[in-house]
Amino acid sequence: MPDLVFFSSPIGLGHATRDIAISQNLDKMSKRFVSGGAASTIISQNGFNVDNLYSPPIFQVENGKLQRPLKWLFKYYTYYKECKTISSQILQTYHPRLVVSDEDFASLVVAQEMGIKTILVTDILKTNFAKGIGSIIERQMNKSMKNIIEKCDLVILPENGKSEDNLVRVGPIVRNTSQSREELRKKFAFHKKTIVVSIGGTDAGRFLIEKILETYSEINHDFDLVIVSGPSFKMNRKNIRNLGFVNNLHEVIFAADLLISLAGKSTIDESKHYGTPGIFIPIKGHFEQEENARELGYTYDDIFHIDKLIQEKIDEKPNPQPFDGAKKASDLIKNFLV
Repeated sequence: MPDLVFFSSPIGLGHATRDIAISQNLDKMSKRFVSGGAASTIISQNGFNVDNLYSPPIFQVENGKLQRPLKWLFKYYTYYKECKTISSQILQTYHPRLVVSDEDFASLVVAQEMGIKTILVTDILKTNFAKGIGSIIERQMNKSMKNIIEKCDLVILPENGKSEDNLVRVGPIVRNTSQSREELRKKFAFHKKTIVVSIGGTDAGRFLIEKILETYSEINHDFDLVIVSGPSFKMNRKNIRNLGFVNNLHEVIFAADLLISLAGKSTIDESKHYGTPGIFIPIKGHFEQEENARELGYTYDDIFHIDKLIQEKIDEKPNPQPFDGAKKASDLIKNFLV
């Protein structure tokens, strides 16, 4: 039986990648993952056992704008109830000593009811998707989430700042590589200045790829363009490399001269860690991405002058800001298993 079970939210790939980073520092402990879709694939390809059981609702995005967020919240509530059933079955099967959840709140509720110690990894303490009457429903959901958080034995926040109560801020959690930038550039055949465009695990960032392709044909350039389109978005275009789905985006980011991406926290943190200059365009109406982008000086409207941003950033020098949040998080988890 595993010492711990990781319940990794499959809504985006950032949860899975930071859980992989933590788990790589827990090599002597038996562990198992529960996730779904592309997140399960990336966990498995990094050498961990995973049950591919979750199927979350998909954000509907049109032209880079989040559509009908209240409808998504209702679908999420149904998904949450399904996850409770799944996590109950998993915990009754594996009987772990500890549950670590990366924003999978259903598993925390079940584990707490069973008397299993719980650790939450999260970069949000409340959501802010809905407006108007929908915000009333969301406030109730946030109240329930707050109660779950307070019952956790530990909450790990992958950000800098002071710790308080059961909330411990360990700094950004990113995956490390044993290879140098030069070795990775050779591995990926990045011979010229290289711009990498990444949109994560769904086609929600289709608008970003389409805009970059349009811009690429219009501006004067002496660089290569590499697309990481993920598992859902299919693209065939002559003279443009599409890597599709990769399980080592952090290494691709390290090798690149410029990253253009949606504003997911984990991708931003990996860009900072390896020092690769980045342009981060949030999905409009996605509160978390908009906050992440705002901290770096970007908004959704930057998509309309992406050509100027590329010209400004392409010659920017790398500025690594190494983080050790993964080790700090793993050390905290180990303390619950000694």
